[in-house]
Amino acid sequence: MLAALIAGHLTALSLIAAIGAQNAFVLRQGIRREHVLPVVLACAVSDAILISAGVAGFGTLSALAPWITSAMLYAGAAFLVVYGALRFKAALKGGEALRPAAGTVATLSATLTTCLVLTWANPHVYLDTVVLIGAISAQYSPHSVAFGIGAALGSLVFFSALGFGARLLAPLFSNPKAWVVLEVVVGLTMWTIAAVLILGA
Repeated sequence: MLAALIAGHLTALSLIAAIGAQNAFVLRQGIRREHVLPVVLACAVSDAILISAGVAGFGTLSALAPWITSAMLYAGAAFLVVYGALRFKAALKGGEALRPAAGTVATLSATLTTCLVLTWANPHVYLDTVVLIGAISAQYSPHSVAFGIGAALGSLVFFSALGFGARLLAPLFSNPKAWVVLEVVVGLTMWTIAAVLILGA
């Protein structure tokens, strides 16, 4: 059970760490020190809901159709290979420097609305949580729930570190080279997870 918990935690951290609109928004809020706690909680709770749906839904489907486990495993591995390749492509383009925009402080409601739209309107969120984490969790049966809990905790840890640690990282991530390094690390992690899934099938 502990192995499943740790695996879920590391899987979520690896998937969420990829640079995207949601992470850029959380980082920006952290740098500006605007509504950081509500934004972190909104992201973490959203992920927990989606991860729960993936773990529960995939478990039900796999019980009704055992073949779906293998199908989703290979589909998930293929997705990770492509996703990792996209990270390397982004690294080759030179990364991205994020700087807080000047202006007045946005209201809490406007900030949360933007955060939730970036979260729930992003198709990659569903692929990462419902599909991919749901598929991987089946490999840890009968401890798939522990895997899901670990993944949800991984999401909470990541967004907390990103939001509240952003101010400390601001000088570093004003340099595009820092984003290049992060993209390469995430790409390598994605390919490693894909290899583990395929070799363990």
